[in-house]
Amino acid sequence: MSQSEHEVDEIGPWSEVKLEIIRKYTSAYSTVLAKQPLKSIYVDAFAASGLHRSRGTGEFVEGSPLVALGVKPPFHEYHFIELDAKKSAALLSRIPHQPNIYPYTADCNRVLLREILPRCRRADFRRALWLLDPNGIHYHWRVVEAAGHERSIELLMNFSIMDIHRTVGTRDPSRSTPQHRARMTAFWGDETWREVVHSPEGVLFEEFPQKATGKQIVDAYCRRLKEVAGFRYVPAPLLFTDTANHPLYYIVFASNNATGHRIADSIFRRYRRSSAPKLL
Repeated sequence: MSQSEHEVDEIGPWSEVKLEIIRKYTSAYSTVLAKQPLKSIYVDAFAASGLHRSRGTGEFVEGSPLVALGVKPPFHEYHFIELDAKKSAALLSRIPHQPNIYPYTADCNRVLLREILPRCRRADFRRALWLLDPNGIHYHWRVVEAAGHERSIELLMNFSIMDIHRTVGTRDPSRSTPQHRARMTAFWGDETWREVVHSPEGVLFEEFPQKATGKQIVDAYCRRLKEVAGFRYVPAPLLFTDTANHPLYYIVFASNNATGHRIADSIFRRYRRSSAPKLL
């Protein structure tokens, strides 16, 4: 086994469905932009190694960077960010070395704001699709808000309700660590998450607030996307569960473009019609 094969993550069926959704939307987005005099930019902020192994079949599955590179018509630029040095090296071995592909081994929150956002200016006739798909609440609100205010960027985001419930969503808030609370504040943008995650309604003792549902939390975040970040369109997010029907994450879409909203909402509705997302 080569060194790069050691960096292949095993993924469950829900992740394979998510990759199908990414493929469908990325393809539609690229097709629409190709008909306009605009420069198209694709950004994968948590690119990983570019390849996965299916837990169900044992077969290799292309990760989101390879999915995006396979879409036709192609984007004008690709930006792949991965913090883990070994995964980043494995990704480099799997993608073409060409001038319009930019790899980064760094924290995406810094790279997105300092290096990529200036390349996505609406005034420069550029449009961008940013994929924020970590295994937890690792992207920061300041990144999301900056993208919304630029009005040229569409976001596909993994909203990890499992991570939120595991770290700060306990019925007893004192059980979460200062590090977990700080991470949630960076993700949410301020400490109003406390009012959402822990509600005093319907409980006997004030010191043990009620634990909010995943839907209540993600709906509050979607309201922030509109009211604070300035995105005009945020369709109802799509919930993903594991094989035991435990909530894992929501896919959240945010855009200032009506066409992008219609496409994303149509894709989400198609998968939402079943009790759990299935490969189509």
